[in-house]
Parts: sequence; structure tokens; C-alpha cells
Amino acid sequence: MTTEVKQPRPKGRAVYNLIGLLVAAVMGFPVYWMINTALKPAKDSISPTPKFLPFPLSLENFHRALQISDFWGPVTRSLIIAGSTVGIGLVVGLLAALAISRFAFRGRKVVIVGILTVQMVPLVAMIIPVFLLLNDLGQYNKLTGIILTYLTFVLPFTVWTLRGFIVNIPKELEESAMVDGCTRTGAFVRVVFPLLAPGLVATAIYGFIQAWNEYLYALQLLSQQNTTATVWLGNFTTTRGTEYAPMMAGSTMMAIPVVIFFLLVQRRIASGLTAGAVKG
Repeated sequence: MTTEVKQPRPKGRAVYNLIGLLVAAVMGFPVYWMINTALKPAKDSISPTPKFLPFPLSLENFHRALQISDFWGPVTRSLIIAGSTVGIGLVVGLLAALAISRFAFRGRKVVIVGILTVQMVPLVAMIIPVFLLLNDLGQYNKLTGIILTYLTFVLPFTVWTLRGFIVNIPKELEESAMVDGCTRTGAFVRVVFPLLAPGLVATAIYGFIQAWNEYLYALQLLSQQNTTATVWLGNFTTTRGTEYAPMMAGSTMMAIPVVIFFLLVQRRIASGLTAGAVKG
């Protein structure tokens, strides 16, 4: 006896499409308004009558944003911090997730509970202990110190997320590779690691965005000479008020590295976890 799968009616499908478009419009409008404000004259950004199209187009705000203070220095430091945090976090997090997922050892449950507990602690609650610790270690106002700090909240999420991906990969794939002559390391590199690539990419994007957008620790643990891109945006608030148009131009320039990084890895996100794992 076979059961027929009911296909959604055209009218119902149109309703779902409409809802999807509305959600996309609501989520995308702030990004559009940021770019719109960055491309129109500064006087129009504070006009009581908003203009939904940036006409006439103007690059004056980008020039003004670059004039207010150094731009490339903070962006370069943010790229170094975010890239180092992601790289170290993926290597350490992958090894930790693999140990938790594939090996049974004493205290395994304690480690898992500890990872969840660390994620529940608010970041603002740790800023004073972190400051005192980095000061004692001689890492205050250093990029290495801020990278270690970012790892405290990026690494637990990385371990927990990668653990979920590794658990979903059947152990039988590794065992089959080991029967064919692979070592445990060889089975991981040849079988598990390619299937884990989408999880690594998704985790890397999260870690990169977290480290790139972090503001509080960068403000408190780095001096003005070593500031990051997010703290750099605070320079647009002066005694005369906030210069909204140059700030939106700066925010647009700050978003470009994240967009480029996402475009480079988006194909890995779309690929399936076990695509091609079993030959038919």
C-alpha cells in the first residue's frame, strides 16, 4: 500500500512565498538603509523627510569617514584578530570536539557541562577579571591578549557546534576506512574531514563575525593607538553630535570584509554533510 505525498496547493505556496519575501524585506531593510544613507549627501541623512533612493549619489561620506581618523589601521588589526581567533579556535575546537565525540574518558560529561556553563556567563561579567589577568601576564593593550580573550567565548561555541556535526557522521565510515588499511588518523583525514567541511565553514563564519563585531573588550583592553574597526566607528560621535552619514559609510566599509568572506565560503555551506559518502 502506497501513500501519496500531498503537494502544497498553488495558493498556499503563494502565501508562503509572500511571507518569505516580507521576512526578507524586513531583515534586509536596515542594510539597505545603511547603504542608502552612506551614498546620499550628508544633509539628506538628517532631513525630516526621508529619501528612499540615494539621489543624487555622493561619495563625500566615504571621503569624510576616511578623514576623521585612520581607517586601514583598525581594519587591519580587526582582520588579524578575527582571522587568528577563527584559525586557533577551529584547530583547538576540532580536536576537542573530536575527543568528546569519539572517545570515552573519565570526566567527559563534566567537560560538556563546563562548555555549556561557560556559554551562559555574560561577557560583561568577565571584563574586570580578564583585565586583571591580562595585566598580570603583560598582555594588556596587545593583539595577542585580545585574541586570547576572544577565544574564551568563541572556542566553547566552536567545540559544541563541531561536536554536533561529528556525532552526525556515522562511525561506520571510519571503521570501513580502517578495515581497508587506513590508520585512525588517515580515516579521519580522508573520510571524516571532507564531510565535516560544511560544519567547519559555518563555525568559522560565526567566529569571524563574533570577533569582527566585538566592541566592549576591544574598547577596554586596547588603547586608541591599537583600536579595532568597531571602536573606530565611535569616533563619529563628537561634541557636535553624531555624524550619521559618515558613520553609515564607515559601517558599509566595515561590512565589506565579512561579505567577501561569506561569498568565498558559501558553496561549502550549501554542500551536504554526507554528499558522496557512499557510492551506489
